[in-house]
Amino acid sequence: MQAPATPIDETQRLRSLTTLCVLDTLPEERFDRITRVACRTFGVPIALVSLVDRERQWFKSKQGLDACETPREVSFCGHAILREGALVVPDAFLDPRFHDNPLVTGAPHVRFYAGQPIHGPDRSRIGTLCLIDHQPREFSADDAVVLADLTAMVERELALMSRAATDELTQLSNRHGFTLVSKQVLALCRRNQHPAVLIGIDLDNFKSVNDEHGHEAGDHALRTFAKLLHSHFRDSDVVARLGGDEFAVLCSSTNADSLMGSLERLANEFTASALARDYPKLNWSFGLAEYRPDYDETIDDLLRTADARMYEAKVESRRRQQQR
Repeated sequence: MQAPATPIDETQRLRSLTTLCVLDTLPEERFDRITRVACRTFGVPIALVSLVDRERQWFKSKQGLDACETPREVSFCGHAILREGALVVPDAFLDPRFHDNPLVTGAPHVRFYAGQPIHGPDRSRIGTLCLIDHQPREFSADDAVVLADLTAMVERELALMSRAATDELTQLSNRHGFTLVSKQVLALCRRNQHPAVLIGIDLDNFKSVNDEHGHEAGDHALRTFAKLLHSHFRDSDVVARLGGDEFAVLCSSTNADSLMGSLERLANEFTASALARDYPKLNWSFGLAEYRPDYDETIDDLLRTADARMYEAKVESRRRQQQR
């Protein structure tokens, strides 16, 4: 058996998949309708909307299969996302990549496979719409066109989901998207007994930007600060604009002490940026909330803790300024 290679854009691909907030969600009729149509159109017993996660392929929609996921290392879809266009395996017994694959030699007894890559909103290949048969078969050029059309329908539905979870101004996750992704991240941290830290961030004196320079300048300041946050933190960190001048970052597998150096560097980057130069009254405050996997803390609990500590930091900052 040949395990699938890792795509060269794996980090961005996983980020795109996570941002969609679709992993481990309930079945939805809008996706199930597409897999039902695929089964009827091609006369196959199995059709899947398969999303390729870090170590598994997870099925957002499935017809003719009981499993919700399988390991990525044995997946056909892990091979399909390595290239554009459909991956077609007419007879898995005759393909050296798959002839001894446990999904071929055992249930669900894959003989024929055709998988068209599904693209996320950033065009990363995040999974496939795939067809499976227990018998070998051919797949024509016309078949490939129909499968691509059905896959485009899946992509449109995912794009609608993405827009619902994305802040239009900054293109970061909005509060809804942040909550959905953060629940998944905390569940993973709890499962692996890893810590995490939520950083609550406010832009201080943001009102002065709108009052003195206009709302267009205010929008520019928010977009610029969002880009600064996005570029500063790791690809695995969840960065969001919660609303107004409020931002949040959830950093997994780290603790507050480890983040202090990073936050100091962020402060230096902000001070040296055009944002601070153009709007000298503008600054930012933060509060930290540590997630401990042994405690039953929710993302809302962490947000409240971070907000309270940020308020304490603002009070202390004003007190120091008054003493000067």
